[in-house]
Amino acid sequence: MKKFWSVFTLVAVGMLMGCATLIPIGSLYTDAKLPGIATSNGGVSPKTGEAQCTSVCALVAFGDCSIDAAKKNGGITKVYNVDVEVKNILGIYGTYKVIVSGE
Repeated sequence: MKKFWSVFTLVAVGMLMGCATLIPIGSLYTDAKLPGIATSNGGVSPKTGEAQCTSVCALVAFGDCSIDAAKKNGGITKVYNVDVEVKNILGIYGTYKVIVSGE
């Protein structure tokens, strides 16, 4: 029993010493909208474009979630703002979406 608690304590401490991430990640569920990049171009953004990547079991990731892909999908040539949406369920299924607005 003493060995169990020693191993348990070691694992718990190891889990608490994780690295900070750019994107807030919840262990069970993540649904976050994050600010991205804003330019001084300002003004009302008449167009928006989105690009998305998907991750399965943190083993396989696919898709093109680049700013260029979002620009192409929205027919945008001049970018005003870039935002990010992140969703993750138990680390099993996750999506990362880039939203670009501009003209």
